[in-house]
Amino acid sequence: MPRQAGSRLSSPTLGLMKSVPSVSEANEYASRVLKVNHAGENGAVKIYAGQIFFARFTAPGMVAELVEFKSHEEGHRAIFWAELQRRNRPRCRSYWLCGVGGFTLGLVTGLLGRRAIAATTVAVERVVLRHLEHQLETLRGKDEPAVKAIESIVIEERQHHDQSASHITVGQFWPRVLSPIVSASTEAVIWVGMRA
Repeated sequence: MPRQAGSRLSSPTLGLMKSVPSVSEANEYASRVLKVNHAGENGAVKIYAGQIFFARFTAPGMVAELVEFKSHEEGHRAIFWAELQRRNRPRCRSYWLCGVGGFTLGLVTGLLGRRAIAATTVAVERVVLRHLEHQLETLRGKDEPAVKAIESIVIEERQHHDQSASHITVGQFWPRVLSPIVSASTEAVIWVGMRA
């Protein structure tokens, strides 16, 4: 009997039931993901804007890097907005919340200096990269425009993570304090956005 898209499949090797989304379900999921990614990129732009504001005094050696990262995030935001417009979809309801929250986080961590700035980027990007990988896995072969948009930002997001990680070492105070808070906050914003 032929399997229908969206039906439950049994894996003989794992003995597990797995739900396979139909193309229309995948397109709806993709649109939600793109809205949340767009709002998240707005938050990232604002984090870097806030950090740049204080880094001029607390971490002047990082300003050029932060400006570069901010320009990447502005490009990512534009990519997701263009795809949302193509789909005739509005912004996520959490767009402005991400911006205000991001700017506040950026100001606070910028004031705290180089290690706090780097720890924040590492924590945010760790969560973001995990979500991007999951999105690509779910959408590949079902919504190629969404896959293309998401794939186009992954290299720069990983660069932000890796470059920022090079500024900190294990056991430092700010990474230990900020990482769980920033990671949990990032997860919460994504969770809320996906349900908005």
